[in-house]
Amino acid sequence: MSIVTLARFQFAMTTIFHFFFVPFSIGMALVVAIMETMYVVTKKKQYLRMTKFWGNIFLLSFAVGVVTGIIQEFQFGMNWSDYSRFVGDIFGAPLAVEALLAFFMESTFLGLWIFTWKMVSPKLHVVFIWLVTFASSISAFWILAANSFMQHPTGYTIKNGHAVMTSFSALLTNAQLWYEFSHVIAGAITMGGMILAGLSAFQLLKRRINEPDFYKKSIKIGLWITLIGSLAVLMAGDLQMKALVKEQPMKFAAAEGEYDDTTDPAALTLVAWANENQHKRVFGVEMPYVLSILAYDKLSGSIQGMNHINKQLVKKYGQRNYYPPVNTLFWSFRIMAGFGMLMLLVAMLGLFLARKKSQLLYRQKWMLWILGLCTFAPFLANTAGWLVTELGRYPWTVYGLFTIKQSVSPNVSVASLLISNIVYFLLFTGLAATMVALIIRELKKGPDYEEKLLHQDQRKSADPFDKEAFE
Repeated sequence: MSIVTLARFQFAMTTIFHFFFVPFSIGMALVVAIMETMYVVTKKKQYLRMTKFWGNIFLLSFAVGVVTGIIQEFQFGMNWSDYSRFVGDIFGAPLAVEALLAFFMESTFLGLWIFTWKMVSPKLHVVFIWLVTFASSISAFWILAANSFMQHPTGYTIKNGHAVMTSFSALLTNAQLWYEFSHVIAGAITMGGMILAGLSAFQLLKRRINEPDFYKKSIKIGLWITLIGSLAVLMAGDLQMKALVKEQPMKFAAAEGEYDDTTDPAALTLVAWANENQHKRVFGVEMPYVLSILAYDKLSGSIQGMNHINKQLVKKYGQRNYYPPVNTLFWSFRIMAGFGMLMLLVAMLGLFLARKKSQLLYRQKWMLWILGLCTFAPFLANTAGWLVTELGRYPWTVYGLFTIKQSVSPNVSVASLLISNIVYFLLFTGLAATMVALIIRELKKGPDYEEKLLHQDQRKSADPFDKEAFE
């Protein structure tokens, strides 16, 4: 229960919970934008109803995402003040642009989208939601610009013990930024599609469902989006992992559970367990050639092991422990990749089984259950992926420049951190329960809820003494 451990736990808790809703809102914004575009193009009322119904789910994710983002910002001042001083000159520009441009743009056009349904033409109205989608993606870009500096510092110099920016363009052309950005956006697209398809599947599992065609159409749209997003994730993830071989070899070796240098060609370890104290593998099941293919796109090539890399890092940066939490990284990577492949497979099979000639997907409850449970798959995959990204550069906050121990605020105590951890945990639990309850409430209302309210309002008499006014 050290200060460093409690500060790291709190940051992990707030970051993971916040990142539940970042790709959620980006992905659902895209889903809603596609639906409204289909309405504008086809003039079919069903797409308008879908836009409004699923738009409510998007608005919930956006609201909770904003709240959790504000909470996360407090972390830097509360627990990581020395880190904030070190990177403040670097982070100031991208975070200012994110807040003053991207977030304001997102909020402004979201407000216009919500309140101008009957005030502007459909063609102009759909532009609003596309601008929201664009702004939310750009917001993620500026946040990742800061994070990519932590992974691969560039465009800086050290003055008076602080990192000072020397080239803003170098920050934006950082290769790590584009690997992260493409991976995160592709994951968000996948998440939006999977949530749409999964929640629709749960609706079809109800005993009484008023509009099955509404949810069947939603499933198809969701599966198509999931398929495109999953393929994009596959390509982005492949490029990012290849870059790690050169830029962060310790992270790559830990994700593959390799303590010793591999043979040439290198085998992919499917399952394994490591003794982290003795720095050796306890057991492992390997698949020949595959790691060489994934790392180098050829049937040859070896991978440096963690023991070898640790010696290099000691020689370069000085004596300390450079081994990351190997078992956590190894299994997090496999959870991320496994659920990613699951969503790709579910999307492909789902589209095949939902085609007009078959419709088998909608007749088999067990298939709908699988699709429904896959709603949670992107949350698990995204969380596991960020664990690999952040834990893999241990012991650094800024790779090669600033360590975790150097980053913690000097004036925090175990007691204050323990209390704030408990408060944040209770707050996040309450937010999660509220979010789930509100989503369930919206799903129970159904797509015709607003139409029913409008019909009731039209039936009510203007005479306050008329009995219909009290119905």
